[in-house]
Amino acid sequence: MSDLPAGVERREFDGTERLATRGEPVYGEPTEGEWRAWNPNRSKLGAMLELGMDTGLAGGETVLYLGAASGTTVSHVADFAGPTYAVEFAARPARDLLEAAESRDRLFPLLKDARKPETYAHVVESDVDVIVQDVATRGQARVALENRRFLAEDGQLLLAVKARSEDVTREPAAVFEDVREELAEGYEIVESRGLEAYHADHLGIIARPR
Repeated sequence: MSDLPAGVERREFDGTERLATRGEPVYGEPTEGEWRAWNPNRSKLGAMLELGMDTGLAGGETVLYLGAASGTTVSHVADFAGPTYAVEFAARPARDLLEAAESRDRLFPLLKDARKPETYAHVVESDVDVIVQDVATRGQARVALENRRFLAEDGQLLLAVKARSEDVTREPAAVFEDVREELAEGYEIVESRGLEAYHADHLGIIARPR
């Protein structure tokens, strides 16, 4: 089991030990004092941590989060990370994301398309420590490659691949293999693991820029 980042702990909620961060609740998650439970069934990054994947997260990193949606996961990230740029394309979840950011001065919502990084390149600082990607679109490897420009040489990509977003007609294993191959254009894959325990037809990938 890899170490948890500073600011992420295992705490007891209603008799069950769960991952938790300090912060205002966002999605109805259980709270205990200033701590709030991090639900891995609603968070691919939470699932990666629960499964013991070596995310390399230590706490305090500068993060570019692609596919922030309504803020479920990125709010937890902003609770323990440094500056956290949250890219979301859809207007409706972006409104919820803005609410989540109100109590988090390190969370910066961007209503942008992760497939078009040139539209937010003037906002996101260069050499970010971590890219977290969780986008529901075709071309997930291409999104990661296009956003590699923001990542520090010693940074890490934490990617959740959704097989059904790539091609609902193909076997997930075949989709995952294609994503790995394309990703190799710009990344070295350090670890990959199925997230089935929490998310069907999803693969977690940890990679470094080549």
